[in-house]
Amino acid sequence: MPTQPTLSALPGPPSATGPTGLHMLPIGGSRDSYMYVPPQYDPVRPMPLLMLLHGAGGRAQDGLRMFLHLADEKGLMLMAPGADASSWDIITQRAYGLDLDLADRALTHTFQHYAVDPSRIGIGGFSDGASYALTLGVANGELFTHILAFSPGFIAPVEAHGVPAIFISHGKRDRVLSINACSRRLVALLRSAAYPLIYHEFDGGHEIPADQARFAIDCLTGANKN
Repeated sequence: MPTQPTLSALPGPPSATGPTGLHMLPIGGSRDSYMYVPPQYDPVRPMPLLMLLHGAGGRAQDGLRMFLHLADEKGLMLMAPGADASSWDIITQRAYGLDLDLADRALTHTFQHYAVDPSRIGIGGFSDGASYALTLGVANGELFTHILAFSPGFIAPVEAHGVPAIFISHGKRDRVLSINACSRRLVALLRSAAYPLIYHEFDGGHEIPADQARFAIDCLTGANKN
């Protein structure tokens, strides 16, 4: 098993045509993976892409649900792989394996079928998915331009590549992943490494408030320049 979670998928001119709307990705895996492509997608105009990673015990659909209306509004493709087990491989197995391979296949399929804007490729997630997004995003920062982490717990030790822009939000009353032990520690670490980072604390628990989701998407699509 690899010790560094390196992804091989690269964006480029698509060699095939994929459907719009919500559909299942034909990439294998023990659980279903999905993609959503807004109706205004035009292959001559590359569109931003966000890969969403669900939390522990969740499913790929969970990562998509609250972002679908924003995808239509902002002109954004969403792709959500489903973890092989109850959470992502580095968490359940302490090593990279099936989920890293699945993420690579999902990205490869997407790049083969859709015109993706290489300057706006994001990876994001909630809870365990946010931890995995930070880990893969930092390790593959030459591919991912943005990382959107909602209530993350950690970043696994990786060799950093590139300098992706990072957004993190966390509830001050989170009883699942303590803000002091998790995001506040991570933010200090990432800022010391000079990543461009926006950090929001909100008065809530282990959740993604609608305003935080919208702000994060605006960071990815360029609507928010702050």
